[in-house]
Amino acid sequence: MKIKQRSIASKAIRLAISASLAGIGLVMGSTASAMTPATKLTSAESKSVALTPAEARAIAKEAYSYGYSPVDSYRILYSYFVDRNDPEYKGGWNTIYNNARVFTPDDKAMQSPNADTPYSNLGLDLRTEPMVLSVPAVEQNRYYTLQVNDLFTHIAGYIGTRTTGNGAGNFLVAGPNWKGKMPKGIKAVIRSETELTYVFYRTQLFKPDDIENVKKVQAGYKVQPLSAFLGKPAPAAARPIDFMKPLTKEQQRNSLEFFDILNFVLQFYPTTHPSEKALMERFAQLGIGAGKKFDAQAFAPETRKAIEDGIADAWLAIAEVDKQINSGELTSGDIFGSRAHLKNNYLYRMRATHGGIWGLSKEEAIYPIYYVDSAGQKLNGGSNRYKLRFAPGQLPPANAFWSLTMYELPARRLVANPLNRYLINSPMLPDLKRDADGGITVYIQHESPGADKESNWLPTPNAPFFTALRLYWPKAEALNGEWKRPALQRVD
Repeated sequence: MKIKQRSIASKAIRLAISASLAGIGLVMGSTASAMTPATKLTSAESKSVALTPAEARAIAKEAYSYGYSPVDSYRILYSYFVDRNDPEYKGGWNTIYNNARVFTPDDKAMQSPNADTPYSNLGLDLRTEPMVLSVPAVEQNRYYTLQVNDLFTHIAGYIGTRTTGNGAGNFLVAGPNWKGKMPKGIKAVIRSETELTYVFYRTQLFKPDDIENVKKVQAGYKVQPLSAFLGKPAPAAARPIDFMKPLTKEQQRNSLEFFDILNFVLQFYPTTHPSEKALMERFAQLGIGAGKKFDAQAFAPETRKAIEDGIADAWLAIAEVDKQINSGELTSGDIFGSRAHLKNNYLYRMRATHGGIWGLSKEEAIYPIYYVDSAGQKLNGGSNRYKLRFAPGQLPPANAFWSLTMYELPARRLVANPLNRYLINSPMLPDLKRDADGGITVYIQHESPGADKESNWLPTPNAPFFTALRLYWPKAEALNGEWKRPALQRVD
């Protein structure tokens, strides 16, 4: 039996709602006196008279901002764990897939990946029972982390070096409907708001010939159902999911089918957070919500246009957030994190997803990003050369490690180049050339800066780009603002 969306409310119910709205003066396009219980409306007519275009536009903007993260999260999880024909497919749900390499430009599903830590991927289906994640003992100098994300991209919890240490252990990840207590042998319980959940593993690679050691760590990552861990019979299996084909990242930007995907994804969010109940009531006026049917063609043309304008308004709002990021008013620490940290700021959540989905919270990592140079001009490797100088004693302060990674725009992917070098990071320090005073200058440009400087060259595309610093397990001076990132200078 397949999971299906519940049908839209009956015409009688819609009629009653419309009549009620008419009685309080909210129905547009007809007088309240003309609306009687005997009046029959089509779906399109009932929606059109219940909302003005301005109201529909405002709701659409809010719903799109809210829904962007779960819809884009689903897009990637579908490619990773559902579509066997996708080149990014990792395997089925509840099975760990280890990448025994760092990402390259050929990895295209996820925007802004790092190239420091080979990834492991685990999609969890928690509808039946919780899953037990086991980790091995990891050498003390190697950083690793397991980031548990719900479908909204909220960070539900961590396992790893900073939070639970490098010792071996078992941890429980439970869905929203689990009512049990922490079993014996489990070190901690992490609860996800959604029944489908993504665990993002990062295991530090020191240098290319260290990959065999990373593979040994990855081999120690295990997952099993709670029933198997306890040696008890498994509960009845959940019904198979009739997965919808997601939109591409480009289609998500303006297609009204976006809301069909959102409705599908929200079925895995069975308990609405108390802070979002009024929000869901507003969304329902456009047929948006778990079990609802969003029918774009049922709206009057002016209402449909208003919904499209609402989507465009959300992207205009993101452009304003971008300005705050470029000015330093906002940082990655503001836009990545748990629900409690984000405080239902859906624009921040949308911007974080669009820019670098599943980024870590500031305690785990910060991401000072360069979109503009010191003069406020956008970065372009086709027309300019740049340099980034770390003065003596001013390297990024991190307990684990730091890196500077190059990305092309607008795809936000790693950049192919003759050196196959996608970053400069702290493990490379012994090989970097020092300035006369002991500082380090990184040359950021499309063409080689010369053989004597190639050790410090981070190649750009012959096009617009951005580059991201990453500080894993940042030190206090990085978090409190005592350390400032250096300016990215254009070379005349």
